[in-house]
Amino acid sequence: MDKKKNLFEWLNQILSEPYYIFHFLAFFSYIVFRSSSNAAVSPRITAHLLNREIQAGLAFAALVVVKMAREETWESFVADILFYAKIFLTAVSLILDYRLALWYLVVFSVIYITTQQPAFDGLGTASKLTPLQLETILTEGNTSRFWLVEFRASCSCRCIRSSRCFPELAITYSTKILSFGIVDLGLFPNAAEKFGISLGSMGQLPVYILFENAAEVTRFPELDFEAKASHPDITKRLLSRHFELDRLLLQYVNGR
Repeated sequence: MDKKKNLFEWLNQILSEPYYIFHFLAFFSYIVFRSSSNAAVSPRITAHLLNREIQAGLAFAALVVVKMAREETWESFVADILFYAKIFLTAVSLILDYRLALWYLVVFSVIYITTQQPAFDGLGTASKLTPLQLETILTEGNTSRFWLVEFRASCSCRCIRSSRCFPELAITYSTKILSFGIVDLGLFPNAAEKFGISLGSMGQLPVYILFENAAEVTRFPELDFEAKASHPDITKRLLSRHFELDRLLLQYVNGR
C-alpha cells in the first residue's frame, strides 16, 4: 500500500510541476519533428540518423542504470538524467537539422530560466526554524544537548539535489539529546554572516553545523573548503560520518 501511495504521489508531482511538464513537452516534440521530416530527408540521412538514435538510446539507458545505482536521492537522479537527456537530444537533432538543435538550446535555456526543479518538501523530524528561533533554542539551554542545523536556500541547485538527505537523517538519528533544524537563508540572508556562511552565488550551500550547548562543534563543508570551486556531493553517509551521528546515537542508547 505504501509503495502504491508513493508512486501516486510521485506521478502527481510529475503532472503538476511546470519543470517536469515543460521537459516532457520538449522531449515529446522531437517525435513530432522526426515524423514530419521523413518525407523531406533523404534515405541516406534517415538511416544515419536512425543509427545515431539507437546509439544515443543505448548510451542513455546505460547512464540511467549507472545513475540509478549511484545516486542516493530522487532529486539528484532526475537532475542528472534530464541533463544527459538534453545533451543527447540536442546532439541527435543536430544531425537532422542544425536549426532544430538551436531551437532546443533556446527551449532548454528558457526552461532553466523560468522554472526550477522542485526540492523534496518533507521535513522528517527536523524543525523549520527562523534565525531568531534557532538562537533562542541554542541559548535557552533547556532543549537538546546537540543541534544539527542545515542552512539551505530553495534557489540553490545543490540544495535541491540534497534536499531529501537531511530529513531522512533526522528520522534515523533524532533522539532526546540530538535534534535537527533547517534554516532557509534564501528567506533570511542576513543571518548568514552571523553563522560564518558566505552566500555569494549560493554555491557554498547547503552548510551543516553541529552545535553542542550553543557552541559550534563542527561544520560541513569546513571553513577551509569555502574557497574551493566544488564540494563533494551531499549524501546521508557523508553527513553521518562527518558528524559521527552513529556515535551520538550509541551514546543516547547507552544512557551517556
